[in-house]
Amino acid sequence: MRLEDLDYELPESLIAQHPPQRRDDARLLVLERGSGRLTDQRIPDLPRWLRSGDALAVNETRVRHARLEARRESGGRVELLFVRPEPAAGGEAWRVLARPARHARTGASLTAADGALTLEVLAEGEHGERIVRIVHGDPSAAFASHGAIPLPPYVRRAPEPADAERYQTVFARTEGAVASPTAGLHFTPDLLATLEREGVARATLLLHVGPGTFRPVTAADPRGHAMDAEWFDLPEAAAGTLRAARERGGRIVAVGTTSVRALESACDANGGALGAASGWTRKFILPPYRFQAVDALLTNFHLPRTTLLLLVAAFAGVEPMRAAYAHAVRERYRFYSYGDAMLVV
Repeated sequence: MRLEDLDYELPESLIAQHPPQRRDDARLLVLERGSGRLTDQRIPDLPRWLRSGDALAVNETRVRHARLEARRESGGRVELLFVRPEPAAGGEAWRVLARPARHARTGASLTAADGALTLEVLAEGEHGERIVRIVHGDPSAAFASHGAIPLPPYVRRAPEPADAERYQTVFARTEGAVASPTAGLHFTPDLLATLEREGVARATLLLHVGPGTFRPVTAADPRGHAMDAEWFDLPEAAAGTLRAARERGGRIVAVGTTSVRALESACDANGGALGAASGWTRKFILPPYRFQAVDALLTNFHLPRTTLLLLVAAFAGVEPMRAAYAHAVRERYRFYSYGDAMLVV
């Protein structure tokens, strides 16, 4: 697998800046792995590609409103994205991304949320990562009162009030992600009800999406890329629902690459069997890979040279994936988080 295999040309006009008017109004490109056939559909057509006995695996993570503006003692501004709490001696600490990072050096004091939150920078990491100690205030209260939803950087606009909910899936329950598992954004209660009536089960799992998921692969050999740790949880009830689907001849349909990584991490924890598991995962899937718990995949279109695209290539096949992306560009599908979707069956 070469990095060049993850490249494609994309007109700027195809990078979706807003979601469709309705969640289920997106387009759907269906790729059949056996034949390589491509079919242009819409999200409401999804039930015709699933069948009674199948089971959806969906990620219930909810995106924190965890982007805050802070100020140094000198008055300079620093944008902070709170990624996750970190264990630290002497009080509560968080891992954050700072921009510009040079304004958040070790020892610096930062004040956010109109003085309601005071932070001390304890340590510096790569890619703008910092460990900050909470000197004063409550981060959760600051997120609720002053936090912004962290839209991806390719959405070149400030978050709008409507993004607070439209960047969350209908499954979102457990707060802890810095980005939405965007394949789930296409589902509505009506679509879920239709699938349920047609005998498609649903299992809920968790993977808190971190910033490393979207970090480009820069190593000449993709196998040298280091994944960040993300928390996942597959409860026994969900694992049982998915096992039962296969036992009755159905398929496990992963909604999004994050669901894939949670399922495959759980299998790794259980010696290859699909069972309950939770913990930190650095699961990195790239071709060639033998999938243990995924039979079909619903996913959005991903950025070049990313671990997300590597995972899709591992599942769909490199050349079928490249052909599907070339078709999507020609047919002017909308790309990335607020864009259209692809179903690989």
